[in-house]
Amino acid sequence: MSEVEIPHAHQVDDFGKRIGVLVAVLGVLLSVTTIASHREHTAAVVLKTESNDQWAFYQAKKIREYQAEVGASIVKSLGTDPAKTAAALQALGAQRDKYEKDAADIQKEAQERESATVHAEARALRFDLGEGFLELGLVLSSLYFLARKRLFPAVGTAAAVLGTVLATWAFFI
Repeated sequence: MSEVEIPHAHQVDDFGKRIGVLVAVLGVLLSVTTIASHREHTAAVVLKTESNDQWAFYQAKKIREYQAEVGASIVKSLGTDPAKTAAALQALGAQRDKYEKDAADIQKEAQERESATVHAEARALRFDLGEGFLELGLVLSSLYFLARKRLFPAVGTAAAVLGTVLATWAFFI
């Protein structure tokens, strides 16, 4: 029995191949942007926690400063012999001054952490927007394979370019 060849109607879709490569590249860009977004969100949470810790430490120093002031007021009010109360007043004054200085330094550190948190949140937002536009570009470009309409990859590429710009911008701010 002889072999019979059945001709296959096989068309080569060069445009489809390019769209396939585009979708693959968009997938890689989306992966990088998603990871960067997650890391930036984590950094923002860590920085906010550190800021909160500094504010709690600041509050503790301010309480100690106030306690030293109250102690000095009590010693002044109850003390009858200035010679006996002078040493206590001097020690309490030194403690108050130390706590006041410490609190100012801690406040500065807490404000720096808050500023870093705001910066990290701004970067995370740009990564999120970039991620969203890259996802949109990936989905729209993939729709070409179902509808064979060139409009989908054109709009998808525009969305992906916008997403890439936003994600790249986040890396550099």
